[in-house]
Amino acid sequence: MDLSREERALYNPAFTAVLCTRAVQGYDKEYATPCPLPVAVTAAVMALQPSIRAALPATTGAGLMGWLDANEAVRIAMTRNATALATVVRPGLLFALQTRVLHCTDAGLTLVPRALTKTVNGATPQTIAIQKAAVLLGRWLPSTGSLSTVLTLLGVKP
Repeated sequence: MDLSREERALYNPAFTAVLCTRAVQGYDKEYATPCPLPVAVTAAVMALQPSIRAALPATTGAGLMGWLDANEAVRIAMTRNATALATVVRPGLLFALQTRVLHCTDAGLTLVPRALTKTVNGATPQTIAIQKAAVLLGRWLPSTGSLSTVLTLLGVKP
């Protein structure tokens, strides 16, 4: 996986904790139930990849399955990068749990009230875009109903 210096700087537990939290925020806004762990991790992994962010639709109204069919590059990027990026995201998820930004129950991940603002902000346009992508993906990935199907279509093992 070829990464720029800027991308490597984003792969720290504090930032990936924010991405997991943003994905849970998106999920919570759409479904109002605890977020499945794979949604938070997959959304963060996808949001970190510039090629995937560039291909994302503007809204969650686009059909996820049709979007995956029309964007073969997403499947290629996930097959190539998901394992390596997941090893970067997992410490961030652990950091979010340890610092009580997120709470884990048997049902999934929940937000700790007021731990992170709902307004996406950041030091650079890139960090803002990555966070917004994580929110969108948190809302959108489960839209087909079967997360295992989505992960399989992405080329990721559930």
